[in-house]
Amino acid sequence: MPNFKRNRKTKIVATLGPASSTPAMVRSLFESGVDVFRLNFSHGSHEDHQKRLMLIRDLEKETGRPIGVFADLQGPKLRLGTFKNGEINIDKGMHITLDSNPAAGDEKRVYLPHPEILEALQVGSDILLDDGKVHLHVIKKGKDSVETEVVAGKKLMDRKGVNLPNVLLKVSSLTAKDRIDLEAALKMGVDWIALSFVQRPEDVTEARQLIGDRAKIIVKIEKPSAIESLEKIVSITDAVMLARGDLGVEIPAERVPSIQKRVVRACRLAGKPVIIATQMLESMISSPRPTRAEASDVATAIYDGTDAVMLSAETASGEYPLEAVSIMDKIAADVEKDTLYRKIMDAEHPDPEKNSSDAITAAASGVAATVSAAAIVNYTTSGSTTLRTVRERPSVAILCLTEYMVVARRLQLSYGVYPVHTADVDNFGDMVNKACKVALEHQIAAKGQKLVITAGVPFGTSGSTNILRIAVVE
Repeated sequence: MPNFKRNRKTKIVATLGPASSTPAMVRSLFESGVDVFRLNFSHGSHEDHQKRLMLIRDLEKETGRPIGVFADLQGPKLRLGTFKNGEINIDKGMHITLDSNPAAGDEKRVYLPHPEILEALQVGSDILLDDGKVHLHVIKKGKDSVETEVVAGKKLMDRKGVNLPNVLLKVSSLTAKDRIDLEAALKMGVDWIALSFVQRPEDVTEARQLIGDRAKIIVKIEKPSAIESLEKIVSITDAVMLARGDLGVEIPAERVPSIQKRVVRACRLAGKPVIIATQMLESMISSPRPTRAEASDVATAIYDGTDAVMLSAETASGEYPLEAVSIMDKIAADVEKDTLYRKIMDAEHPDPEKNSSDAITAAASGVAATVSAAAIVNYTTSGSTTLRTVRERPSVAILCLTEYMVVARRLQLSYGVYPVHTADVDNFGDMVNKACKVALEHQIAAKGQKLVITAGVPFGTSGSTNILRIAVVE
């Protein structure tokens, strides 16, 4: 059997796009280290995404390895209207009115085609345009308009993006386009749905009602209001992505590193996977090597304890997609070899819940370290046992055996998990034998090495972990 075991526990997510949509490239990305693929529904047609998903599923059959896939919904896109000449020059102190008049704008006024923004803005609100290059401050509010003063900026062009720091909008995170894309993605059979523009827990609840159990949910943290409700949002989602690009426009740049640590910690405590995303190796869109600062940024996310790091345009449209995956793989492997990294992971362990399942799952990590086991093996039907094991950030691999392919695919997003789709077992003896056989076949363990095995009896009952066994691979 080919060895697809990674030399790291942190997972890599890569976005597919025009630069990475051939069978050969998808396979090369997987072989270079990609664990989960992202389909960005902000770009491309449903047909494009369907073809990419089919390439992934074909590769999955060919390699015998489960591969996770998520659809990233676009969410509301807030943009200005147009100008008579396509753009205007601006200076600090100028006054510009944003209004509901669809006519082309000029130096005095411009159309803002979002009544919910005009309603939410108040005197004193700040408006950031064009990824923060232009900063406006609201000095007067009318019925269907706001008068603003330019705080910073030199030029403003048609249809530039609008960001509103500290303004909660009365708008759903799911647009009409998103709802169409959501149904298409679910019919395709993606494993995860990533929600953009989440402001409050109710946004997650609304999406859950539409998705049901057809896919798991990844909440993208990109609005300051989501940070205010972080613990509640984490508690009701299945995973989190810290989308630092949009978030970094709406909050001061100096706050992003501390928020990153807070988000990772909250997700680890809750036992939910977390992805650090945006601008990780952005220079590699056009360069074969990253900057030193980018390498350090990826390393910092791994030292923070993230489950996964993500590539966006680097693999979707960049000139060096394979090189970007390769360097990310090398950075992760190098960080995880550092003795300081292990000290950081071991410095804080979440308290187990007061039940036998969590007690045994938490104990497995310590037992594995004590007996120098090659891996912790979980038998799981829902993945919950494995996710509780991941919370411990054990120093050994987590071999997850499950009879459900969808569970194996979803667990590819989680730190240190090597999922294997396999037939169920009938009794405890068969379970131990199969664990040893699979660990040997997949080169997780060698003959003579030990495995720490956890499972629940009776079999097939979610959350019933009640056995811990040490086995020797023969």
